[in-house]
Amino acid sequence: MKTYFDCWAGVAADLFAQALAGEPRLTESLPKPLAAGSFGFAATVSGDAQGRFAVVIDGSILESPLLGEGIDQRAGWGELLREVADAAAGELLSKTGTKCKVALFEETSGESKISAAFELKSGDAAWTILVRDEVRAPAPAIEPEPSVPSVLPTSPAAALSPGLDLLLDVELEASLRFGCREMPLSEILDLGPGDVVQLDRHVSDPVDLIVGDKIVARGEVVLVNGNFGLRVTEVATPRRRLESIRCLF
Repeated sequence: MKTYFDCWAGVAADLFAQALAGEPRLTESLPKPLAAGSFGFAATVSGDAQGRFAVVIDGSILESPLLGEGIDQRAGWGELLREVADAAAGELLSKTGTKCKVALFEETSGESKISAAFELKSGDAAWTILVRDEVRAPAPAIEPEPSVPSVLPTSPAAALSPGLDLLLDVELEASLRFGCREMPLSEILDLGPGDVVQLDRHVSDPVDLIVGDKIVARGEVVLVNGNFGLRVTEVATPRRRLESIRCLF
């Protein structure tokens, strides 16, 4: 079922191509830290779908007259993004019957949590656009179901096994996994600059923290002083985390 985010992405791609000079293309991309001078706007959505939807744009885009010569580019972007936010609400109504509207639209200085990233490309220039999506439809009332154990069950920290403390200073390589996809060799060989590979994970799903070949935690991507970070929301049991040291042997 389409969400407000899905409608926003489609409307933004169409309106940007129509309203901006050079008919730039908007495509989803991996998040990139924004330089100083970035700016943004946030829409508060009310109705059957409710929440806050923020868009932050690379400040260098203001140096390009995409909205026309002699126009206040920052103010112009505010008007364009307000139009996109309103149109996304209308698109959501027509596609799903979900009634909502933009109750408040205001500037935002930045967002610590990012739901998705886009690249706006015009000619040889490209700019990053980050989105924070908190618009959700109220969950329907249902009977409580038996609890299902989490993929990453948690438990109180257990005492270390004898001799294990000798390994506590060993450095392990940790990586984040945003998702994966199986691809035929022919598609891999055909990949080129500008191609987009869709992964099996939605932008709102948590990412995995991998040590060795084990998932030791899950969380959400954040920006910390211009670098990517992970805010942990789930942690594996100590025993499961210790299994990751098998990568040493």
